[in-house]
Amino acid sequence: MRIALSQLTTGPDPGKNLLLVEEWTRRAADAGARVVVFPEASMACFGTPLAPLAEPLDGPWADGVRRIARDAGTVVVAGMFTPAAGGRVANTLLATGPGVEASYDKIHLYDAFGFRESDTVAAGSAPTVIDVDGVRLGLATCYDVRFPELFRAHADAGAVGTLLAASWGAGPGKPEQWELLVRARALDATVWLAAVGQADPGAGGGPGSAPTGIGHSLVAGPDGTVRHALGAEPELLVADLDTDEVAALRQRISVLANRRPEVWG
Repeated sequence: MRIALSQLTTGPDPGKNLLLVEEWTRRAADAGARVVVFPEASMACFGTPLAPLAEPLDGPWADGVRRIARDAGTVVVAGMFTPAAGGRVANTLLATGPGVEASYDKIHLYDAFGFRESDTVAAGSAPTVIDVDGVRLGLATCYDVRFPELFRAHADAGAVGTLLAASWGAGPGKPEQWELLVRARALDATVWLAAVGQADPGAGGGPGSAPTGIGHSLVAGPDGTVRHALGAEPELLVADLDTDEVAALRQRISVLANRRPEVWG
């Protein structure tokens, strides 16, 4: 399966960001991608008040993504914000396109490093997988990458890959953590892991002072090795995922079959 990771930088205006989604989707489709994945917060970058711009999944921004996916004939996965109870929002991935209509609300909220995402964002409660051309793929968002259970749940549901969308904040050691965690989750679940983040705003991605991204999107194979990787600047990564490799590797590295859930409860 050919996929594309759109490492771009979004701003605070959902309308302008939708135009970026359209442009990059067209580029991905022209390259033969069956799925194009955009970062977390593609609708509007972090540092923007989220509740006033949140829209339901049948709202105009999501419908715009659907139109883009339909016109391109490819599945689009993009991060947006949907309304939630108590004036908060859900950090949502919309997956839409030929034969696909699904969404995933980020389960693990970033209450770490002195930040509390849960103050403004409501947590999701269930994993999501999609089927594209007979290939099953899981969906995950940013801080989820620190929790192996989600990726193993994707594998248990029949997924051979996970699409991870992020807006990975800058800071000491953060690029190293990003690569390490992506590779580890791929190996934990023996899945392809395609991880796309917002580009570094200081690397030609456009205006913005919030630490919205560092770039360095990558594709890790089910053995945890890096197969493709980008730098910090905006760029489109196109990669072919060999789904047969997953089955072959799971016969050699039986980490899923060798689990002892009765020990851990």
